[in-house]
Amino acid sequence: MKVMGLAGWSGSGKTTLMMRLLPELIGRGLTVSTMKHAHHNFDIDQPGKDSYVHRSAGATEVVVSSINRWALMHENRGGPEPSAAELMRQMTPVDLLLIEGFKRESHPKLEVYRRANGKPLLHPEDAHIVAVASDGPLPEVTLPVLALNDTRMIADFILDYCGLTARRPAG
Repeated sequence: MKVMGLAGWSGSGKTTLMMRLLPELIGRGLTVSTMKHAHHNFDIDQPGKDSYVHRSAGATEVVVSSINRWALMHENRGGPEPSAAELMRQMTPVDLLLIEGFKRESHPKLEVYRRANGKPLLHPEDAHIVAVASDGPLPEVTLPVLALNDTRMIADFILDYCGLTARRPAG
């Protein structure tokens, strides 16, 4: 499974880019999954639901399934947060896994950067960043710089970098 991360500071546009890249890449005939890192306590379950009761009672994992989807919830129960690589091993193989966040991990990443955020570029401190998608020119950057709003160009770069071939031409 090929992997490309989207890394950047909060407010840089990672989620917006992800939302544009998914239909572009899927439209080219690729199977694509995503992984998202959350920095805060989150819960996809709801109090009062049976699955919530199962977790509250101490289950390490709970699977909820229906005809439309299934979800696996795993409680760390005080253990360490798993790495992106550990989580990848839990996923069904696809052509491409796009990872949002996990910016300190060692998979290849595209930095999403907006100068207006006032934050420093990440790539000087991260050798795993292979290109920067920006909303403006970055003459100081020696990596490939891609126009943040050019979804097709970014998709082309990802496919080329990952050695993937579209099954259908770009629309």
